[in-house]
Amino acid sequence: MTQPAIYIIDGSRTPFIKAQGRPGPFQASDLAVLSAQPLLMRQPFAPDALDEVIVGSVSPAADEANIARVIALRLGCGHRMPAWTVQRNCASGMQAIDSACTSLLLGKSGLVLAGGTESMSHTPVLYNRHMVNWLGDLSRSKSPWQKIRTLARLRPGFFAPVIGLKKGLNDPVVGLSMGQTAENLVHRFSIPRTRMDHYAVQSHQRLLHAQENGHLDEVVTIYDHEGRFYDHDNGVRPDSSVEKLAQLAPVFDRKFGSVTAGNSAQITDGAAWILLASETAVKQYGLSPVGRIIATGWAALDPAQMGLGPVHAMAAVLSSQNLEFADIDYWELNEAFAGQVLACMEACKSTDYCRNELGMDTMLGEIPHECLNVDGGAISIGHPVGASGTRIVHHLLTVLQRNQARLGIATLCIGGGQGGAVLVENLQ
Repeated sequence: MTQPAIYIIDGSRTPFIKAQGRPGPFQASDLAVLSAQPLLMRQPFAPDALDEVIVGSVSPAADEANIARVIALRLGCGHRMPAWTVQRNCASGMQAIDSACTSLLLGKSGLVLAGGTESMSHTPVLYNRHMVNWLGDLSRSKSPWQKIRTLARLRPGFFAPVIGLKKGLNDPVVGLSMGQTAENLVHRFSIPRTRMDHYAVQSHQRLLHAQENGHLDEVVTIYDHEGRFYDHDNGVRPDSSVEKLAQLAPVFDRKFGSVTAGNSAQITDGAAWILLASETAVKQYGLSPVGRIIATGWAALDPAQMGLGPVHAMAAVLSSQNLEFADIDYWELNEAFAGQVLACMEACKSTDYCRNELGMDTMLGEIPHECLNVDGGAISIGHPVGASGTRIVHHLLTVLQRNQARLGIATLCIGGGQGGAVLVENLQ
């Protein structure tokens, strides 16, 4: 039985805006609405014709509960249209796509707006446990004397903040930060610091080239409440060099490490979308599909080795379609860390790794540098964790179109020890 086609109709994203210490000008729902509006305005149907809106988001604000519903209502999708939020750490935006595919395959929906959004600069700063307990006791104090006794127990240490972003980037099971898991991979595959820094510089150079040559048409200009506009990914560093990066100290293992702020993904705010449709919806609205989702795949592994998740997910997708590495024209592998990307490339061409970890007889294959992240990646663009999974899927399709190529894989690692991958076909 032939599987129903899942068509990509269109897509868009905000510029990815680098966090500057203070909360940025946009909350996650703002970013999503501002990038979806021009996308929907290009379509021959009204927003309320959508069957679902599915959004990936890791840490929406307290007033953005079920952020997908907030976004859908702000977009004018109407009260009757369902909207729901998914969370799979760094792959939340990819999970939104996969969930949309499921709805389309089951015939539950014909048109789905799927995407991801994150305003990492707005990740909350929390009270610590001592302050929370003290506030609870204060709220239960009834008499003036009880309140005075509770107030007397207040200590300066109660004001020590809990940084939500830092907590979120640590694995509670293995007790390692994401950067420390990257150090594990660097050590495992003996990746030198200079190679990582060279890769990071290349990411900035590729993004700059893409910006200067109009290769990022998916980026829409957005405006804040003070009239300032944002029209490009502002984390790019045109003057980046291996010599400059060599001066940076390791962040996650200060004594022996080699993972630095310069060869890691940037903390960023951003949103991304793709519009998916069934064959019935394509005919009903006279749509012109630009691509097709052929397959999605997920895999899991040791959380301490989480950066290798893409290798496992890609293997699953290729196996499900009886494809080999040679059949893939372009790749988008999210740049959580330069060392992590390079480790994935090493693992893919390692017969020992593929035999021992994937149960294969031979290696997966070699990813050509010239076909991987050709317009830069998260090291230069940024990595708003809820949005990146959608960004790499949609941008992969634009790369296939630009180069008149057919097949591509978008993949990323996932905190907690998972990997996700999407196989995309260019129809133009």
